[in-house]
Amino acid sequence: MIPVTTLKDRKVALFGLGGSGFATARALISGGADVTAWDDNPDSVAKAAAEGIRTEDLHNIDWSQQTLFVLSPGVPLTHPKPHWTVDLARAAGVDIVGDVELFVRERRAHAPDCPFIAITGTNGKSTTTALVAHILKSSGYDTQLGGNIGTAVLTLDPPRAERFYVVECSSYQIDLAPTLDPSAGILLNLTPDHLDRHGTMQHYADIKERLVAGSDVAIVGVDDSHSALIADRVQRAGVKVVRISRRNVVADGIYAEGTKLIQAAGGAMLPFADLDGIQTLRGSHNAQNAAAAVAACLAVGVSADDIRAGLASFPGLKHRMQPVGQRGRVVFINDSKATNADAAAPALSSYDRIYWIAGGLPKAGGITTLAPYFPRIAKAYLIGEAAAEFAATLGEAVPYEISGTLERAVAHAAADADRDESSASAVMLSPACASFDQYKNFEVRGDAFVGHVAALDGIAMLIGGPATGEK
Repeated sequence: MIPVTTLKDRKVALFGLGGSGFATARALISGGADVTAWDDNPDSVAKAAAEGIRTEDLHNIDWSQQTLFVLSPGVPLTHPKPHWTVDLARAAGVDIVGDVELFVRERRAHAPDCPFIAITGTNGKSTTTALVAHILKSSGYDTQLGGNIGTAVLTLDPPRAERFYVVECSSYQIDLAPTLDPSAGILLNLTPDHLDRHGTMQHYADIKERLVAGSDVAIVGVDDSHSALIADRVQRAGVKVVRISRRNVVADGIYAEGTKLIQAAGGAMLPFADLDGIQTLRGSHNAQNAAAAVAACLAVGVSADDIRAGLASFPGLKHRMQPVGQRGRVVFINDSKATNADAAAPALSSYDRIYWIAGGLPKAGGITTLAPYFPRIAKAYLIGEAAAEFAATLGEAVPYEISGTLERAVAHAAADADRDESSASAVMLSPACASFDQYKNFEVRGDAFVGHVAALDGIAMLIGGPATGEK
């Protein structure tokens, strides 16, 4: 835990008692703050009170006595309208922050020079975050991984010299971190997302820009117009910018030529690494992720040889294009995190012959946007509520069966792939659907897939088992 010592003996109001909210309340109390917490969910309030956290309806507190208001990132700050607590805090002139802001204040207070890499972007940020942390850890550094990737940042070990922090930041978290100041900040890309919470694409982009604008080194993917403009603005403001591209040559930065990463600086263009053969970094989207990770690790002093070794040994992000098993020429891929068509596209673009397991609780638009990848699909195995809808979309373009359950789909896809005389193929769970018709969440669905694969005869597992993402 990181005790929030910068608010010792100060009154702090807190709203939101989910996982990160509980962690934040504990960290504040541990640091000596006088905390009053609340939530719209009575069960969460009761749980907090049972753990000794003082709770009170924030309608009833004296806001003029509060030094700070800490808001959980899942609670609306601006759109579609501010939460009622936001209105009360603003009326009293109380600053509103989140847990990432508390972390950066503690870092500045206790170890301002300890390396801190922050990662954001519409797509790819979790993979990039995991890759950066893996490179650092495998290079022997004391590495702390948290943020939006699933570990509340204030549950990490306290800042100290030579301790490296790798923090994934959502737009919600950045919006609540006005003094965010990473050693290296990564903005991978920007496409319309979360506009229900940010109102407009421009506001969404403005929030994302804050992460790199406050960085010592800004690493920006420039393959979309919003991010390219951000790179230019940040550079004009005096920040060192490293540009990343998976499509075009960049003058100063790192770009991809197929599977090769090229480092460009001062007019020289030198090969840095080749991702060919690294199963967990297949596809041009992963070339972008890897290029950004390389730039960040270089920025904080990791050697080129250690970075290359880390790329080669990356086990992948659990449930995201994760190779989990191999039988003969067939690799089994867990992409359960692909809960809509756009999220499934990268995996489908990364393999030439696919036995595709898809379906679940369908989302608007279905899989019509995936039609360009249909020629890669040897056969589809459809499960869950979306099966009939997906079958209608596939029509005569792709052979399919309605398997119904994931267990049946894995068994049938594995058997069909075994009979395939192609040089290599993939049995891939990339559902393009939410999981909630048959599973609690995509993690449980992915673990179930891994379990069914592990039960196949003659399988060589590439990970430890359903409960782990490590080799």
